[in-house]
Amino acid sequence: MDAPWRVLSAEELEKQYSPSEWVVRRGAQEALQTYLQMGSEATSKARATRKSQLDVPYGDGEGEKVDIYFPDAASEALPFFVFFHGGYWQSGSKDQSAFMVNPLTAHGVAVVIVAYDIAPKGTIDKMVDQVARSIAFVQKSFPENKGLFLCGHSAGAQLAAMMLLVNWSKHGVTPSLKGFFLMSGIYDLEPLLSTSQNAPLHMTPEDARRNSPQRHLEAAPVEPGNSACPVLVIVGQHDSPEFHRQSWEFYETLCQTGWKASFEELPSVDHFEIIWNLTREEDRLNQIILKTIFSRAASPLLPRKPLEVKGQH
Repeated sequence: MDAPWRVLSAEELEKQYSPSEWVVRRGAQEALQTYLQMGSEATSKARATRKSQLDVPYGDGEGEKVDIYFPDAASEALPFFVFFHGGYWQSGSKDQSAFMVNPLTAHGVAVVIVAYDIAPKGTIDKMVDQVARSIAFVQKSFPENKGLFLCGHSAGAQLAAMMLLVNWSKHGVTPSLKGFFLMSGIYDLEPLLSTSQNAPLHMTPEDARRNSPQRHLEAAPVEPGNSACPVLVIVGQHDSPEFHRQSWEFYETLCQTGWKASFEELPSVDHFEIIWNLTREEDRLNQIILKTIFSRAASPLLPRKPLEVKGQH
């Protein structure tokens, strides 16, 4: 039986994978501009008000850097929320992606915003490798952490989901992964091959299959101890039908392969509002994230070894 997307015309497929076409409260261009503006403002505020280490290299590449934001009582014994921005692997930046920093650090969670080489400089294979190395770097830098919680939005959700498949022995560390938050993601890349989104990516069918977590999950049994690691698949009510289908099918595959998965459709939000609402502490998704983190932290979050926080603040 053919996949549902195969019956769509080229024009309809293009629309299905153009998130700005589905916003309900503003025009497509206004939604994109608001998304970038809110990300920039949230990042400026976080850098001005939170202890931070900025532009910390996790590799030798020019684009391989992270920003780390700490709660006021900084210590190594913290949960770390690690975020991968969206932008269809061809736009976006860690410098416009600190949406959730102030709400989460206010509750004792350190936040890491990861940069990676977007297209055309980077291929998706390279981005997946960079994301894995950034996680290994955080684990090695903060070995007493109370868990790493990975979150990605849109293209970043695909990158985060690929971390379910990583052979961490190649990176010389086993990260303390305690949870995944996958927001409005794409988990099977093949439908993108004939859309304009692939123009800067130059994905071949083989590239798409290799980097589709939906295709590989069934062949990757859950490692002992990981079956309790929650994976929350999130989609906005006003995401396109194809984004809904991809999210639901990935959730079902997670359940079938032994992961502790759950599914959340956030009411009355589109592809962009789902992320920029994280600037508000009372946002429903922020509350879900905090509840998950504090139920999964390895032990009470008591300050231990003080650490010297370098950077602007």
